[in-house]
Formats: sequence, structure tokens, C-alpha cells
Amino acid sequence: MPATSSVEPEEANLRNALLSLLSSRRLQTSPARELKYIRRIHAVIITCGLSEDSFLLSSLLHHALPAIAADLAYVFSLFGHAKAPNIRLCNAIIKALSRCPEPRMALACFARMRREGVPPDKHTFPSLLKALSMCRNQNPFQFCAQILKCGLVSDRFVQNSLVSALANCGRVDVARQVFDEMGTKDVISWTALIDGYVRSGFPVEALKCFAEMKSTSVTVDEMTISCVLRAAGMMGTVWFGRWVHGFYVASGRVHWDAHVGSALVDMYSTCGYCDDAQKVFEETPCKNVVCWTALITGYVQCNRLRDALIVFENMLVEKRQPNQLTLTIVLSACAQLGALAHGKWAHKYIIGNGLEVNSRLGTALIDMYAKCGCIHEAFLVFEKLPVKDLHPWTAMINGFAIHGNALNSLSLFSNMLHSGVRPNEVTLLGVLSACSHGGLVEEGRELFGSMYSVHNLEPRVNHYGCMVDLLGRAGYLEEAMKLIEAMPMEPTPGVWGALFNACMIQKAYELGAQVGERLIKLQPHHSGRYALLANLYSNCQNWEAAAHVRKLMKWKGVEKAPGCSWLELNGLVREFIAFGNSNVESKDIYLVLDSMVIQSELCCCIEDTDLLMFNVD
Repeated sequence: MPATSSVEPEEANLRNALLSLLSSRRLQTSPARELKYIRRIHAVIITCGLSEDSFLLSSLLHHALPAIAADLAYVFSLFGHAKAPNIRLCNAIIKALSRCPEPRMALACFARMRREGVPPDKHTFPSLLKALSMCRNQNPFQFCAQILKCGLVSDRFVQNSLVSALANCGRVDVARQVFDEMGTKDVISWTALIDGYVRSGFPVEALKCFAEMKSTSVTVDEMTISCVLRAAGMMGTVWFGRWVHGFYVASGRVHWDAHVGSALVDMYSTCGYCDDAQKVFEETPCKNVVCWTALITGYVQCNRLRDALIVFENMLVEKRQPNQLTLTIVLSACAQLGALAHGKWAHKYIIGNGLEVNSRLGTALIDMYAKCGCIHEAFLVFEKLPVKDLHPWTAMINGFAIHGNALNSLSLFSNMLHSGVRPNEVTLLGVLSACSHGGLVEEGRELFGSMYSVHNLEPRVNHYGCMVDLLGRAGYLEEAMKLIEAMPMEPTPGVWGALFNACMIQKAYELGAQVGERLIKLQPHHSGRYALLANLYSNCQNWEAAAHVRKLMKWKGVEKAPGCSWLELNGLVREFIAFGNSNVESKDIYLVLDSMVIQSELCCCIEDTDLLMFNVD
């Protein structure tokens, strides 16, 4: 008895010391280094005979959450060291796994927990349902029987989680049914349903649900307002978003935190009001990485790419660490601008800070390098990706396609199929584009014919447009015309435009004139259509028809939008507008261009003047 009493205080002191170490620890280094520190404490727990202390193991797991993605197998090792795992430890593990990049592991943990004979409680299912909603192709009904069997069907905490999981899995109709059958609905219940409608792409229903909520005595909170602002952004109803902003946020009815601030920024930028988004961003009291990312994303969506890069630079100056999503958006802006130096710097930042290059970030890097002309660097990024899902394969295939390397694109597509990755519509569009640029007519025909029979994908209007372009470039204009006539959907201006361009290349002016007239009827305010048709008539020396088209354009008040391009020089992105003088060096640039034109004319470098009139707008 005395020996036992002398040991217990020592264990208690050690237990308290370990808990103190865990509570005072903060994630200061990379996840891999942090995991090493956590494992050392775990080793002390085992060697001191405290491995059966579920509270201590749960605390250890809680503090390992930020680093848990570095080694998912470590989480399962806690089961092995716990001789008698209880529900507290199991719930902590399931909660940890539901937040990791592989939430499916939480479902496996639940199955193992049931094999160990540990009964679930009301804290088990919310984390489990959260993990389920993050997984693809999972059926949330598989846990309904478990919830009913455990007598938790009336628990509000579980009901709210079930509504959220059903809605996030695309069964918003069943989520509504569960919601309607709930006895008492709190703010979490309403917010879960509104969020489900938004995630499922039903913003109108989300706002109707918000109106229902307002008619009750339930008070809205920050999460509710964030969901409502997202719905307003999806609908483009900036007036409603402004009302929510003024009535709830500016008035102080809800706390203006970083979450609400990022929702406001997203709403304004999605509606096309980037200046208002910038103003809201500056007024947001506590800006986290989500706020910065929302503003950068908004500028990219509004095609204000240089502003997006400026915001990113300001973010780094403010010593805010970007995450993978932030860098993905920045790389997208670099790809559209052709800002190779900025893209390379972002890549170095990723490597230098030890950020994991996941599928989304890897795809953005591949796309950036390919669009900036560095196809070799794009392929190096592709090869180094540890796990390649559909998106990196598609980006690399499209990269080879835009570089005119049709054979490599087709070879990579074949490798993708052999690796077991199924293509989608975007992948096949890239391969068809490669066939078009490479003149591979037979391969394109075979691929287009196999879309439904082999890959179970219905050809969309873009695929038909690509096939028209492929056939037209190769001179098969009659076959291209028949393909358009056989389309199951109405041909878009893009499809007719592909045929028109083919007519220009093949000098089939009679058919081209018919297509051009049709394009003007389809897009009467598109200046490029008039310019192209006038060019066609000029090429076949039908000056009267060319003059008529230009007069028609003037009579309808159609003005040609000035062309715009970007050039990166010494890390600085410069914007050039046709016939514009916004650049400080415009006079010198025009002098050089005039000199080049004169020298070209003297040297007879320009033999085919038709190329100068060909407008690809």
C-alpha cells in the first residue's frame, strides 16, 4: 500500500508536467519537425507506463493536429499503444483525421473502433459526418442506421451535423427533410441548411431559407451572414449584399471578424466591384490568410491581374504567410499575364518554405510554366509530383497541346489511361486541340468517336468546335460543315468562328462569306466579326462588300475594343494598349516600331500582306 501511494504522486506529477509541455507548445516549425517533438513526448508516455491514460493520449493528439498530415500512420499507432481504447480517445482520433488531407481515414478509424467494441456517442458522429462530406462518392445514409441504433436521432448536435453532411454530399432535398423534422432549430441548424444550399449551387433557395430564419426568433451569427453573402455573390445581387453589409455588419449586429470580412470581399469581387472589395478589405480589423486570398482571387476573377500580384506582394510585406490556395491563385495570375519571373519566384517560395505541392498547386505550377513558354520546366514539375490525379495530367496534356507538341500530348494521354486515371471533358478537349494543331486528323476522328463509346462522355459544344477546327485546318471543309449540321445542340459563335478561320486559311471565300454573315447576325455587337468579314471581302477583292460591312459596323455603333497585352521585363509587368500612350516610354516604343516597319519594307520581308489583315479576335 505505501509503495502504491508513493508511485501515484510521481505519475501524477509526470502527467501534469507532460500536459504542461503540450499546452505551452505552439507550432513554430514545419509539420515534420513538430511531429518529431510530439513523438518524443509520446515515447516518454510509453516508457513511463502512461500509455493507458486516455486523457493524456487525447491531449497529445489534440496538440499534434497541425502536424498530423505529415504522417497519417502515426494516428493509428495510438490505437496500438492504448491497451483499452475508450470513446474519448477514439473521438479525438476521428476528429483529427476528419481535419487531415485524407478524411477517408476517419471512416476507417470508425470501423476499427467498432471492431474493438467501443460504442459511439453524440461526439463521434459530428466528426464522422464532417469527414464523410469531404470525401467523394460517399453515401451519408450508411450512418443513419447507426445514429438511430445508438438512440441519437433526436440529439440536436447530431441532427445539425447530419443536415450539413447530407447537403454537402448533394442530397440537399433529404437535408431539408431532416431539418423540417427537427423539434427545435437553433442558429447552427439554419446555417447548416443555408450553407448546404450554397454549396449545392442553389443560392435562391439559400436566401429563401434565410428569409424563413428571419421570421423566427433565432438570431443570426457570423457564419450565417457569411453563407448569405456567398449566396448573394453567386446570384450577382450586389444590392442585397450591400444591404446585408450595412444592416448586419456595419451596424455591429454581427461581429466583423476575418471570416465575415473575407465573405464581404468575395461577394463584392464576384459581383465585379473590386474597388469596393478593396475598401472592405482595408476596413477589416483582423486580416488572416483567407482575407488576403479572397482579395487576390477577386482581382483575378475581374481580370485585374497586375493588381492581384501587387496585393500578393503587400501580403508578404505584411509578413502574412500564404497557403497553398493563395499560391495557386497567384500562379494562375502569372500564367495569364505571362509573368514568368513572378511565377518562378512563387515556385522558389514554395520550395524554400517547405510547402507541400498538392495536386492543385502542382497543376497551377504546370499551367504557369507551360503558358509562359517553359514546357520543359512544366514537365519537371509534373514528374516530381508524388501523386498524380486527373488535374496534373490534364494540365500537362494541355501544355504540350498549346506548344504544338501533338505527339507528346497523345503519348501522355496514353500513359494516363494506362495508369488508371479516367479522363474528363477538359482532358479530351486538350488532346483534340493537340490533334488540331498537329494536323493529326485520323487520330482526332478516332478520339472524338471514342468519347462516348470508350470514356462514357458526351461531346460538348467545345469538342465539336475543336473538331471543326481540326477538319477545317486540314482542308475538310465539307466534312466540318456536315459535323456542324449534325450537332445535337445549337452551334455557338465559337464553332462558326472556327469554320470561318478555316475558310480564311483555305481561301474558301464563298463559304467564308456565308459563315461571316451568320456570325454578324449571332453577335451584332462583336467588333471582331465585322473586321474579319471585311478582311475576307478585301482578300477576294470585293471592295464594295468590304465597304458595306464597315459602314454597317459604323451604323450600328459598334466600336472595336483596343487590343491589350502584357510584357514582363526585369520582374516588372508592363501593360500595352493598342494606340494608347499610357506607358511612359510610348514615344520611344513607337519610334522603334516605325523604324522596324520601314526596314522590313525595304528588305521585302513581308511577302504576304494577307497575314497583316488577318484578325484572330
